[in-house]
Amino acid sequence: MIIDGHSLAFRAFYALPVDSFQIQSGQHTNAIHGFIAMLINLLNNEKPDALAVAFDISRHSFRTEEYPEYKGTRGETPPEFKGQIPLLQETLHAMGITTIEKENYEADDILATLSLRGAEAGYRVLVVSGDRDTIQLVDDRVTLLYPSKQGVSELTRYDAEKVMERYGVRPEQYPEIAALVGETSDNLPGVPRVGEKTAVKWINQFGSLEEILRRQDEIGGKVGESLRENAHLAERNRRLNHLVRDVELDVELADLTREAMDMTAVAEAFAKLEFRTLLQRVGKLEGHDSVAPASAEAAAPLTPTAPVAKLLLDEELEQWLGQQNGPVGVRLEAVADELSVGLATVTESVELSWKLGSSDYAPLVAWLGSDAPKVFWDAKPQLHLLAEAGVPVAGIAGDALLAAWTVRPNAPEKTLAEAVFRYLGEQVPEGDPNQLVPEEGSVAGPGLLAWYTLRAHESIRGRFAGHTAAVYDEIELPLLPVLAALEGRGVAMDAEMLTSLNAELGERAAGLAKTAYELIGREVNLGSPKQLQEVLFEELGMPKTRATKTGYSTDAASLADLQAKSPHPFLGTLLSHRDATKLRQIVEGLEKAVADDGRIHTTLMQIGTSTGRISSTEPNLQNIPVRTEEGRRIREAFTHAAEFETLMTADYSQIEMRIMAHLSGDAGLIEAFQGGEDLHRFVGSRIFGVTPAEVTNEMRAKVKAMSYGLAYGLSAFGLSKQLGISAAEAKQLMTDYFDRFGGVRDYLRSVVEQAKADGYTETIYGRRRPFPDLASPNRVLRENAERAALNAPIQGSAADIIKRAMIVIEREIAAAGLKSRMLLQIHDELMFEVAPGEWDALEAIVLDRMSSAAELSVPLEVHVGRGENWNSAAH
Repeated sequence: MIIDGHSLAFRAFYALPVDSFQIQSGQHTNAIHGFIAMLINLLNNEKPDALAVAFDISRHSFRTEEYPEYKGTRGETPPEFKGQIPLLQETLHAMGITTIEKENYEADDILATLSLRGAEAGYRVLVVSGDRDTIQLVDDRVTLLYPSKQGVSELTRYDAEKVMERYGVRPEQYPEIAALVGETSDNLPGVPRVGEKTAVKWINQFGSLEEILRRQDEIGGKVGESLRENAHLAERNRRLNHLVRDVELDVELADLTREAMDMTAVAEAFAKLEFRTLLQRVGKLEGHDSVAPASAEAAAPLTPTAPVAKLLLDEELEQWLGQQNGPVGVRLEAVADELSVGLATVTESVELSWKLGSSDYAPLVAWLGSDAPKVFWDAKPQLHLLAEAGVPVAGIAGDALLAAWTVRPNAPEKTLAEAVFRYLGEQVPEGDPNQLVPEEGSVAGPGLLAWYTLRAHESIRGRFAGHTAAVYDEIELPLLPVLAALEGRGVAMDAEMLTSLNAELGERAAGLAKTAYELIGREVNLGSPKQLQEVLFEELGMPKTRATKTGYSTDAASLADLQAKSPHPFLGTLLSHRDATKLRQIVEGLEKAVADDGRIHTTLMQIGTSTGRISSTEPNLQNIPVRTEEGRRIREAFTHAAEFETLMTADYSQIEMRIMAHLSGDAGLIEAFQGGEDLHRFVGSRIFGVTPAEVTNEMRAKVKAMSYGLAYGLSAFGLSKQLGISAAEAKQLMTDYFDRFGGVRDYLRSVVEQAKADGYTETIYGRRRPFPDLASPNRVLRENAERAALNAPIQGSAADIIKRAMIVIEREIAAAGLKSRMLLQIHDELMFEVAPGEWDALEAIVLDRMSSAAELSVPLEVHVGRGENWNSAAH
């Protein structure tokens, strides 16, 4: 069975009400629902041995190269349909169904090729399509299932006899009728005055279109005259509606053989789309299908019975823990001065209330500190609870939240209930949020939550593909306790300096506001876009910025651009006021975050980005400026505790460009790094045709902006705006760059093409980042995805490298018995507190482990700095 994906999805879209199928994210799913429902019926009724779904990549094909107007009358894709095809493809993959696309060809050509291959291999072939061009495929072994006008629920079977009955010609003759009559949906005008009846009569009279055209002089009347004047249209139409039957495909018939579905994967996909009834239908289909399930688990009920939690203490708890050989789900929640504890295996669960400090829980403390495998959901906060109680934890074998993010970094589940629904297709009892006192049993206890945690983690791990398991096991899981340790340590702050700086910035902001008021003769709210629009564009008559829904933009980028092009004292003062206000907000945030121990304990978000980068929040320590004097003064407030003698900072030099050199294999970039030269002067000398010594600061700045910009999909227009040069100069600059560093150009092209083929990008270590929007019919979404895909392998690899370094550095500091400790990770930089007399030992560990964290074709250069505070430790 071969199905035309787009054709059937569009029919399903128009058959089902749009508003009735929309998930929480706002994405509509009616086309997907209708398609899957049709597919289930087909599988149930036809029971195909082999199955594939073909899709169009775009409207471009070899046909549009000959006739650009081909299908040109088709309107814009409905916005509610956009995004559904990638989700449909993802769902089909979860169901174990192969989808096929081919650049420069249409899905119909794939159907034609596979139908021929299938028939020649002895299959009875079913083609499912709503495109009349596929009628030509019908023969003794190929049957067309054609949907009715009502949608996809009713399918008409077209064998050769049915085609003759309906159209009066043999199937292979149908495209000749269409060539004469034309096809409105394909924007192929036919011969004027020639309708279907006339075309059928001619075909039956002359035998073929070729013969009709050869003997066109024998046809009289106005219709014959029209044929002679427009014969070229019929010839062109026949060339275009001829389906190619020898397309080179990446799959063989053997690859399309149906096997039992992985119900875990299906449940995950359907949970994402919130398809509950369809999941049950697929389950019934698999349970009664003639194909044996891959395992007993696949045939098991979709919702196993949850174990009743046992209340165990003392010897009973110790005995139960000692009996466990496999991983145990763990759930810890703080309740007053106690910890509510849940432990679970797949078949049992245990609950207890742990009075912190009580010796009655020694078996649990010993077990937590042992290597016995433990699985959490969002382990880090729970590790902090145990750390406060002085209880160490070892043997962390899984974190379901972290695993879910590793699989779906673009949109990980935020709660255990969401993950359980997606990956298990089950509902976690959460109770009625409107009830102040929930009914007994309506809310899952810690034992049940631990049970769901363990099972969800197991299911999520089953979704790991490629090297994802290695990324999770060797990078993310080992990093988890390291980040928890960093958060617990925090970084010492000079509170007096923050207070002083806050007051100073407040005075500066007030002074700038006063100056701004004097320049326009009145007071306004400098933070109000509406009032600023009145001042800038009405009172001062300044050139308009980009239009927004509420007027003209007054954001920072727009106003900075406006000041550069049309400088004005008020605008300059306004921008300075904004800078001072922003810095003051940062300082105030830091002041509030200083804990009783005089340190800031930021939260390092391991799942905060889709690239793999660690982010910082509450407060964000990654947004503190470094290039301004005020920003550097803020960094002076970050210091070390009295028992330490100094701070150490260590960061990677130009790590993203080094990764670019490694991934692209560009000989020029590799030569620059291996020779230890200033990269941007080296590149500048090649582009501008001068020696490195002759590269001016302006040349270097242009090269630097372009080198980094290219990796983020920067266009010539964007580069021209960034550098303040003409678009022509920027385009020439990029052309010259690629002429001399062709490996970079080829690599950047290949990244997007490979991502389109795979649906994801990969880092050096195999971290995957999905990009479903690369296949989006929405041009804006697609182009945004292309730009993001360019840099994902580079930025993700940089994240992997520093994470690997952190894991080993933390381990070796402990192994060496050093009192020095790692405090923070800020992008490509690490910060340490250095104990007296330990500088040399710590520096040796840090330099060695950071520089050897990856084996690249260029060296990883690490810069180390020392100082009383973060600013003076800069390098």
